[in-house]
Amino acid sequence: MSGLYEVLQKIKPRPGMYIGKPSVSYLFHFLVGYEFARGELDIEPSEWEEDFHENFQPWVQEKYHVSTSNSWANIIMLHCGSEKEGLDSFYKLLDEFTNRGKSLDKEDKNPTQLQRAVER
Repeated sequence: MSGLYEVLQKIKPRPGMYIGKPSVSYLFHFLVGYEFARGELDIEPSEWEEDFHENFQPWVQEKYHVSTSNSWANIIMLHCGSEKEGLDSFYKLLDEFTNRGKSLDKEDKNPTQLQRAVER
């Protein structure tokens, strides 16, 4: 069985095939069911899946400066004119979320490059 990230990458180019139509709300409900089914089957989540389920919601709230009990899909929709636009925004946010801190990690691992950048 594919992991969550792989499933999301399959949905991205053909959302109608997986969730009925391009909709961030439909995707949200699909993911709730996906997480529930994996739990019922005792499939352990990957490290990325745990990070997504635990941190994506608060990260989106912080990104949009919102404190609410609404889902990340509803928060995204507050800033979009259509469900399709919301889905497109979700994937942009997902890329940003997945890559957060990676450039800092690279700099931390190579302090010589960081020092050279500061000297310039």
